[in-house]
Amino acid sequence: MNRLAIVTGYLGGIRDRFMVYREAAGLEVKLERAGRVEGADGVELLYPADFEDLEQLHDLLRRNDLKVSSINFRSRRSGRWMRGSFSSASAAERREVGGELKHALTLASELGCGLVTTCPLTEGSDAPFELDYRQAYEDAAEVFRAACTAVPGVRLAIEYKLNEPRSRCLFGNAGETLSFCLQVGSPNLGVTLDTGHALLAGERPAQSAALLAGAGKLFHVHLNDNDGRGDWDLLPGSFHFWDFLEFFYTLRRLGYEDSWYAYDINPKEADPVKHFTAVMQATRSLEALSERIDPAVMDELQVRRENGATLTYLLSLL
Repeated sequence: MNRLAIVTGYLGGIRDRFMVYREAAGLEVKLERAGRVEGADGVELLYPADFEDLEQLHDLLRRNDLKVSSINFRSRRSGRWMRGSFSSASAAERREVGGELKHALTLASELGCGLVTTCPLTEGSDAPFELDYRQAYEDAAEVFRAACTAVPGVRLAIEYKLNEPRSRCLFGNAGETLSFCLQVGSPNLGVTLDTGHALLAGERPAQSAALLAGAGKLFHVHLNDNDGRGDWDLLPGSFHFWDFLEFFYTLRRLGYEDSWYAYDINPKEADPVKHFTAVMQATRSLEALSERIDPAVMDELQVRRENGATLTYLLSLL
């Protein structure tokens, strides 16, 4: 059974372009909240925000009985690397972000989680002819390859997203990101599949998982849901119930087990402890339901490809 982790950013201050839902909170408050969530096994730590005091961090993890699933390397930062970080046209900026990325990988090794994930949201463009795409990919490949080579014992995963804040991100979907990883050629470079981002890109998460796993590049999974028109970070199954059922069923068949699910889910004005407790319960319920699916029956149904028969069978399991 996969363990469950919360991205720490959603346990502190919550805001969007229009509203402030909760004021910022320090690491002690965030990890204390995570420790009170029923069903949570750990946290996905933010770099650099959660690493200001390593001694305090280790103490808080022990005190709240929390493991570390991964380190979330934030390459988008106010006032820095505004026009791309890994793909910046400035060699000095690329060296700077590359140095910090190597540090994050080293920290992941020391913490024993062995994984750094990053969502390169400032890579990309807002309009045609704004960016030399070939050069951007080449520059990013150089940074990622150097980091992976420097710390080969830690996996590095790129979390793709179609847009925001750029109108078109450089790593927008599963296929683009997989192709980039294969071009880089580093065995410890792979992909984080965020279900909400997959849905926003018009993907079926189960199909994307199969594609990535087939290439040995499905390194990490983030769970959240949306309506397909915006990245709303809702509870799994809020909108795409059947997609999540197929996703969990497919992951089990792909052998994605004894790993982690991490949540970037926005509680907005809700109590974060109660909200994430509900998230954990929803996940375990969806997993349990997916386990009712008899693989032999589903294999036969998928050979027949009669949607009516398949839906009738699935509804009988509810």
